[in-house]
Amino acid sequence: MWQVARELARGVYRAADTQPLGKDYALLNQIKRSAVSITSNIAEGYERGTRKQQIEFCYIAKGSAVELRSQVIVAHDVRMIDDHAYEWLHKKCESCSRMLAAYIRTLKQTSGRYPGIKYEKPESINA
Repeated sequence: MWQVARELARGVYRAADTQPLGKDYALLNQIKRSAVSITSNIAEGYERGTRKQQIEFCYIAKGSAVELRSQVIVAHDVRMIDDHAYEWLHKKCESCSRMLAAYIRTLKQTSGRYPGIKYEKPESINA
């Protein structure tokens, strides 16, 4: 999932270099921030140490994926990205969002059995 989000962020930066999107600094900046937010929140939630926090950060990442998808739609509507870039980015946003939803469900279902690394015995925690 983090790998898919990372690939999506690379695609956003590639589009910034190859598409007219670079002409609209405000939209470009927001799109980049949304893309980076997805990977950042997945990583931060994982390292927080509790399932509750991991779930919360995954919800934030999912929100960023939806925000990015909306921005990609707008960029396509105003012809800042071509059809090919739009299809690829939109598909990756949807895939990332679906993966996050499934991961959140799994985290919720297993949180009673495994509350997170913060609650493991100190000798079993990998630094």
